[in-house]
Amino acid sequence: MNTDRNFDDLAERFQRKVYGGRKGEIRLAVLWRDLEELVPAIHGERPLRVLDIGAGLGQLAIRLAALGHQVVVNDISAEMLNMARQAAGEVGVSEQIAWHQGPFQELIDRELGQFDLVLCHAVVEWLAQPEQLLPALKDFLSEAGILSFTYYNRHALEYRNLIRGNFNLLKRETFVPDPGSLTPGNPLYPQQVLDWVEEQKLAVLGTSGIRVFSDYVTTQRGGNGVPESVVEMELAYSRREPYLWLGRYIHLLLGNC
Repeated sequence: MNTDRNFDDLAERFQRKVYGGRKGEIRLAVLWRDLEELVPAIHGERPLRVLDIGAGLGQLAIRLAALGHQVVVNDISAEMLNMARQAAGEVGVSEQIAWHQGPFQELIDRELGQFDLVLCHAVVEWLAQPEQLLPALKDFLSEAGILSFTYYNRHALEYRNLIRGNFNLLKRETFVPDPGSLTPGNPLYPQQVLDWVEEQKLAVLGTSGIRVFSDYVTTQRGGNGVPESVVEMELAYSRREPYLWLGRYIHLLLGNC
């Protein structure tokens, strides 16, 4: 990847393929469960300062704004941001959110200050220089703040292709996805991300896998044909070893050491 990926041309497909079905439901269920358990101040009396970088359709930002928190939303895609703003308007919180369209690198110059909670989900794997993201996120994090960070798990990508017999794809020296695909160009190994976390002197407060089994199911038998049961079991196994490391995405909750 030579440039950071802009989803202007993928916004409608992203909404339909991810959040129009069970994939998005599982993602939001795991993320919100983790946030509620590890950031109890979400339901506290004091409003939190929240920054959502690469917010996409803005579901979590909107939910947090509806709880009374001060939310700043960023996305490089004007189309995604327009869709998020429309969704926020439908629940009456659009005016409570500060909207910033453009690359996350430009936020540093806006003097936004620091935040109690920083969200950055499924962004790093779309960047031309993914190693630059965590240092930028840490700059926005208050001393006692929490960073909610997800990345696309390369182990999961490889395992799924092993199951499906796509051996030639795995034998390539570099992974090159279809340019119109929702599969990112920079899937990451967990150890690579943990090395970055250590370099930034961040502590791992919690880890979950997102979609730890449902993406591998080829024949929907029994409970796999019942959407609410799939979500229930995804939540149940999302923190269990070794299943969490099979998650299509890995969710890390990070704080300053």
